[in-house]
Amino acid sequence: MNKKLLIGLVILVIIAIAAFGYWYYRKSQTTMGTDTLQKAGDLTKDLGEKAAKGVLPVIDPNSNPMKDAPDTNPISKINPFSGIKINPFK
Repeated sequence: MNKKLLIGLVILVIIAIAAFGYWYYRKSQTTMGTDTLQKAGDLTKDLGEKAAKGVLPVIDPNSNPMKDAPDTNPISKINPFSGIKINPFK
């Protein structure tokens, strides 16, 4: 009987610890969850502002080396139907 009583007490203590842990977890999620989400939102906003401020150099549009490049697409020169009207009834 002493061994059965000891096993019953151990099971009861384990159930009590599990119930307390569940209650504490639920309580911490409701109170800390909103604060944590708010802090994370503020940090990402600050991070976005810092990342957009002067990370990339300003590129001058006149410095494009391919601006005056020749047309090397062979498909655009082969099309025999490029001069045909699309709608003859207009």
